Amino acid sequence: MDTILKISPNQELLAADLADEIASAAGKAALSGRYVTIALSGGSTPNILFTLLAGKHCANVSWKNVHFFWGDERCVPPHDPESNFGVASRLFLEKIDIPGVNIHRIIGEDEPEREAERYALEILKFTRQKHGLPVFDMVILGLGDDGHTASIFPGQTHLLTSDKICRAALHPVTGQKRITLTGPVINNAETVIFLVSGAGKAEIVADIIEKPGITEYPAASIEPVHGVLKWYLDIDAASMLGQWA
Repeated sequence: MDTILKISPNQELLAADLADEIASAAGKAALSGRYVTIALSGGSTPNILFTLLAGKHCANVSWKNVHFFWGDERCVPPHDPESNFGVASRLFLEKIDIPGVNIHRIIGEDEPEREAERYALEILKFTRQKHGLPVFDMVILGLGDDGHTASIFPGQTHLLTSDKICRAALHPVTGQKRITLTGPVINNAETVIFLVSGAGKAEIVADIIEKPGITEYPAASIEPVHGVLKWYLDIDAASMLGQWA
């Protein structure tokens, strides 16, 4: 596994750097005629990313060959403020020229176990397979204060090793129901990107990057089997890394 660190001076430039990478992938897909599959994340920094994509890259990028999915979703309807799809749609997807069939939302208002099975089948229709699992071209992830990623929380190791593509999950504190990609699917992607900002995440970032084999954080188990792992960090999130401390 190749690991790449990209450090930006602040949250806005961090999001801008990733927006450029996504726009570049979309442009290459349009030129080649092949589809590119991207799983999006929720969170405050992705919201800045979505705004930049809808602004700077709205008109100068062809989105027709991009298929957007989600790494996880809360079990709420799309108009709910907590819906990852709803936020991405309002800030980004509704403002670009993209075929509706290219947007693959997790139907959060449906029964979680049944929706996890349905979404898995939809993923399989639009991705190539390797090692018996779907291959996303890009999976964007956040990092929680407890080291969770997607909706895989500490103590939920079964979601890191599941033979399912998607699983229903439960927030360990609030009890909120969610749907998430499983660890093996995330690790089967061509590129996995952690997008992390803020000093509050610095210690966890340093632990995961500089202490190989650490197991207390689910995010530490994200190690692409044949792809690239990228850490997009602002200077605050990188502040406890050895070379930046």
